[in-house]
Amino acid sequence: MMQINNAGSNAYSYKPLMDASDEDLIEVISTNTLGLMICCREAIKMMLTQPRGGHIFNIDGAGSDGRPTPRFAAYGATKRSVVHLTKSLQAELKMQDVKNVIVHNLSPGMVTTDLLMSGAKHKQAKFFINVLAEPAEVVAQYLVPNIRSIPTNGSGRPTYIRFLTGLKAYSQIFSVKQMQKP
Repeated sequence: MMQINNAGSNAYSYKPLMDASDEDLIEVISTNTLGLMICCREAIKMMLTQPRGGHIFNIDGAGSDGRPTPRFAAYGATKRSVVHLTKSLQAELKMQDVKNVIVHNLSPGMVTTDLLMSGAKHKQAKFFINVLAEPAEVVAQYLVPNIRSIPTNGSGRPTYIRFLTGLKAYSQIFSVKQMQKP
């Protein structure tokens, strides 16, 4: 059994936190944090009833590495909580000696979605989206084989699968900057 928790929202709002409405904050936190917790809880309960257990994959996002996310601070804070929740669940399952339910992180990087494109209003944002964002199909071609390679017999360990690594991002930015030189 496998569960991929991929829901995410920034309420299509790219503005400073002090300008965010209560409704926008509630949507972001309800979707990205509370929704993730409920999905993980229910998946673990279900997987514990299965002889082979299962794998839960939590999708992180901008801010998950602790870097600031100006103009979408609430989103970044909730995505930072994804990593913390994943580690906490791993520790809880280990304390309970559960070996056949494993919680992982997936980091797709910048995926060309409506959510991402709605923030492409500033010159800097457009630059990073043009250089770093990939279509969902490209990201899936990398992530799916990596997910499938994880052992399903309970012998596996938690993994953190990253599509857009820091080195890859710097390399892509450097390449573009080199091409722009006269």
